[in-house]
Amino acid sequence: MKLFTGLIFCSLVLGVSSQWYSFIGEAAQGAWDMYRAYSDMIEAKYKNSDKYFHARGNYDAAQRGPGGAWAAKVISGKDPNHFRPPGLPDKY
Repeated sequence: MKLFTGLIFCSLVLGVSSQWYSFIGEAAQGAWDMYRAYSDMIEAKYKNSDKYFHARGNYDAAQRGPGGAWAAKVISGKDPNHFRPPGLPDKY
């Protein structure tokens, strides 16, 4: 419900329908970036890597534009390598 309310509020603030669709698309892509990082975290099963994967998902989402940044606002958009644990495979 919070997501829906936030989308409605943002659509009212943006006002222009083309920007509204762009914002929604960016938010959806940002959410997908966060899901992909979560999936990688589950696949890696690497100790103490959760902060890195959360930061990576948020960083990727924020790169999508205002909609992605809105979707990633919950956690800091710092460079994910700041949280990378030693020894985590380069694949991630």
